[in-house]
Amino acid sequence: MTEQSPRFALQASGLLSQEEWASVDRVYLTGSGDSYHASCAAEMAFESLAGVPCEPLSSLRFLEYGTDGMSAVGGNNLVIATSASGGTRRVLQCAERARHHGVRTVALTGVADSPLTRTCDRSMVIDVPRLERSPGIRTHQASLVGLLMIAIRLGEARGMYASAAANALRGELSALAGPMNATVDAIRERCRQVAHLISDAPVVVMIGAGPGLGTALFGAAKIVEASAVFAMGQDLEEWCHVERFADPIDTPLFLLSCPGRAHSLAGAVAARATALGRQVIAVVPAEDTVVTPYAHTVLPVYGTTREEFSPLLYGLFAPYTAAFLAERLGRLPFRAGCPGPGPAH
Repeated sequence: MTEQSPRFALQASGLLSQEEWASVDRVYLTGSGDSYHASCAAEMAFESLAGVPCEPLSSLRFLEYGTDGMSAVGGNNLVIATSASGGTRRVLQCAERARHHGVRTVALTGVADSPLTRTCDRSMVIDVPRLERSPGIRTHQASLVGLLMIAIRLGEARGMYASAAANALRGELSALAGPMNATVDAIRERCRQVAHLISDAPVVVMIGAGPGLGTALFGAAKIVEASAVFAMGQDLEEWCHVERFADPIDTPLFLLSCPGRAHSLAGAVAARATALGRQVIAVVPAEDTVVTPYAHTVLPVYGTTREEFSPLLYGLFAPYTAAFLAERLGRLPFRAGCPGPGPAH
């Protein structure tokens, strides 16, 4: 999906005027399902690359609990509402609520003429080729790249760095195509083996920190949607406080960690999980020595990138693992009585 980066960057640059970008003091990211997971994964980029407080909120939380006091600063807020279909009902309501409070709204969607684009002040269209019916993969990646491009543009407009540095950041995103392909080549068959390993498990847990939490939520969602196996995403630290006490003792634990702020903690958590009897499946750099010694299985990530962009690399295992697990269990996506492809995110 990073091959679309130049087109997304051009769209991001034209969303707002220089003055409008520079006036933004806070960003709210909202969406449902995969769109919400992409928002969680992009939070760090807005705070570190754009220098603004950022709050990712599910559409329900935004509507019922997130807008108190939003009107106090009105135009200094920016709400980015993400929906691949452009028709997710609660996301539309989020955009309407934000506009009611006088807050500037941007639609991030895959459909140019959609209810969401007609509701928001501005729109960024991240259309991708429609392939066969499956849990959202490309749309999630496109949403994430779109959000990262907006964060870069916002940081540039707010004077966080010069245009040359902003272009270098955009170039970093585009350059991830190579590492992404190398990672896929390395993990595809390993994901098949992992699917065999976890096929008898009643529950699968994925944990991560920072942007990795958004990736863990996304990965768990793919397992559920593709194979109907219960899976959950959790914060790295919170798992230590709660889920580590749960049976069965050999519950598969996917631990996602790039070389970033929480990587040393990830090593300690992996050691604790292995000591408890968990089957730790580490999604870590190919050359990692922090988490790998405590892992039952490693899904190696090739190439390096800043932590803000890491979800594009560290989420690649999820669709392959989910697909192979569904194949092994003889299940079709969205099998729980849903005739269509599930709710549009």
